[in-house]
Amino acid sequence: MNISSLVVGAFDENCWLLHDPVRAEVILIDPGEEATRICTEIARLGARLVAVWLTHAHLDHIGGISGVRRVWPGVPVHLHPADLEMYALGSRAAANYGIPFEQPEPPEHALTEGQLLEFAGEPFTVWHLPGHAPGHVAFIGVEHCFSGDLLFAGSIGRSDLPGCDPDALAASLRRLTALPAHLRVHPGHGPATTIGTEVTGNPFLTGAARPLPRRA
Repeated sequence: MNISSLVVGAFDENCWLLHDPVRAEVILIDPGEEATRICTEIARLGARLVAVWLTHAHLDHIGGISGVRRVWPGVPVHLHPADLEMYALGSRAAANYGIPFEQPEPPEHALTEGQLLEFAGEPFTVWHLPGHAPGHVAFIGVEHCFSGDLLFAGSIGRSDLPGCDPDALAASLRRLTALPAHLRVHPGHGPATTIGTEVTGNPFLTGAARPLPRRA
């Protein structure tokens, strides 16, 4: 399996592409905007899109869904149900920022804590990690973690947006950072990192920085 990303939209969000070159299939994680770029990249890979996995439903993570599904009709979208209300309010949130947004159709599949997803022969476990958003999840594999907006390189997710819960965020971070140090973290914004790097050097985890950061 190959992993790559496209930085998309006004919030520089990471749309992650999981590519199985043997089956010529792709899974998208958080197609936040710029659906044409995303579909062009899938075409360049000579692959077909088989699913969309969402870490959460903030507008910068779901804005490309409608455009992607015009090219790939019926592609299933997976989201934790605790974020369905936020998902449905995407257009309203985008209007507050003054950015274009096409409201996607409701997701077809509900993600649940402990659910096992498989792609290219590799298992990914769904962890429900609320705090930044009520239905925030991470996808945990053997070597890779797609952390959404919970953990970044040198920072952590915001806790001051509607639906945020600082106490839940702290508990989710403790759970995530107990993972093996070698695990590679692919966040919703910014560069990739590892669990070990963040546990030892992230100032928001070591206590060197306060308060919680304001980040998308």
